[in-house]
Amino acid sequence: MSLTGYLDKGASLGRDAPCLVMGPTSLTYGDVVDHSHAVARALARSGVAAGDKVGILSGNDPVAFATVFGIARRGAVWCPINPRNGAGENAELLDLFDCVALFHSRAYAPMVAEMDLPQVTTVVCLDELDDWLADGTDFSADSADSADSADDTVMIVGTGGTTGRPKGVQLTDRNIETMTALALMGYPFEGRPVYLAMAPLTHAAGVLCFPVLSLGGRIVVMPAPDVGGFLALVEQHGVTHTFLPPTVIYMLLAHEDLATTDLGSLQCFWYGAAPMSPARLEQALTDIGPVMAQLFGQSEAPMFVSMMAPRDHFLADGSVATHRLASAGRPGPLVTVAIMDGAGNLLDQGERGEIVVRSSLVMAGYYRNAEATAEASEHGWHHTGDIGYLDDDGFLFVVDRAKDMIITGGFNVYSAEVEQALMAHEAVRDCGVVGLPDEKWGERVVAVVQLQPGAQAEEAELIAFVKARIGSVKAPKQVEVWPDLPRSTVGKVLKTDIKAHLGKATAGP
Repeated sequence: MSLTGYLDKGASLGRDAPCLVMGPTSLTYGDVVDHSHAVARALARSGVAAGDKVGILSGNDPVAFATVFGIARRGAVWCPINPRNGAGENAELLDLFDCVALFHSRAYAPMVAEMDLPQVTTVVCLDELDDWLADGTDFSADSADSADSADDTVMIVGTGGTTGRPKGVQLTDRNIETMTALALMGYPFEGRPVYLAMAPLTHAAGVLCFPVLSLGGRIVVMPAPDVGGFLALVEQHGVTHTFLPPTVIYMLLAHEDLATTDLGSLQCFWYGAAPMSPARLEQALTDIGPVMAQLFGQSEAPMFVSMMAPRDHFLADGSVATHRLASAGRPGPLVTVAIMDGAGNLLDQGERGEIVVRSSLVMAGYYRNAEATAEASEHGWHHTGDIGYLDDDGFLFVVDRAKDMIITGGFNVYSAEVEQALMAHEAVRDCGVVGLPDEKWGERVVAVVQLQPGAQAEEAELIAFVKARIGSVKAPKQVEVWPDLPRSTVGKVLKTDIKAHLGKATAGP
């Protein structure tokens, strides 16, 4: 199914039903379908052909997301550009993707003005679309999507430049269809869903819209993160589905309005994009409800490599399955997951190694980067770069990113394991664990923590707490308390920034 297929399927269930809602703005399915045809025609007039790359630079906005379907209906390739990046990084992405057109909201016009974009021949402000779209043609005159094959690229996602030049992940209709099928197969969807998008539509929140649209559901868009506003909208709209990264869920659990908000409409509250503290997850199962639902994936295999539906958080007798809360769920029904060592050998259950995947969920490859594509698909499996293991019940446990493993005194220490131990302390709100050079140990384990509001904890107390849980080898040698932690645009703690700051502090002036 093409990207427009999800929209058209939803419209077939009622053109007058609300599709995209933000504050007083409400676009029906008919509005969005008509908009997509108008955008497709205007792109054709501008010389954008099927297969051309088109960027969208915008915050969360119904018109911007509706424009995605116009790009798809033209048969062009949607390239979401993150507005929280700097101008230089976004210019690099637009160049890397060979974008010939760019839609942007007025708020980012100054950023666009800073960019050198020699390949971009069409630049359109989303707040000034009417004149660009107007041509007097009846909306119904357009044909269906131009894409010829389920293996055509429909979306290119930037991986970010934290490990060097960013890469462009090519996702096809088949990839998105597999992702959508996994969502609908693995999680509860009763009636017409109402999906609340507070996380950026340029990331997970965007692709999670497709299964909702296929059921004729409503997407409520939040223009900016606001935990109090999030709770109010859940109650106001009867939200059934939503997604937040763990760091934002921690803020939600600490919010004063949580206890008085009616969350009874929720069917599925997805969490993912980073490991979640089992202690905080158990709290969420009580304070938010038995609706928490984990997803584990990456840009190269979006969203549902493994899945943990709300029911999987509990045992048959209704008690919390505490031993599973640190897992990433079971591999999806359309996904094969294995654990591999560095020589390409598949490992037995319980053994730790790199998580590798086979599925129609896996990307077509990195755009214009055959070397990186070959490396990621070595031995006939997609390599995630994550270290993990499968237990006897088939649950996947993600231990750490391979690049985040710390070798101290000859022992492998997984930073995520140390972070989970720290997060069990009642005073710790969030944390990041890194390895720093050490003359004695090779690397020493260093933790930076953000405390709960009003809480206090000393370095020695936190080190002793971790030692008691996972032993002295894995316990941090150094703990610093910061008022906040550096985070990415989707809420992940940026360990590279932590290491850079700590490295400068160690080096001195």
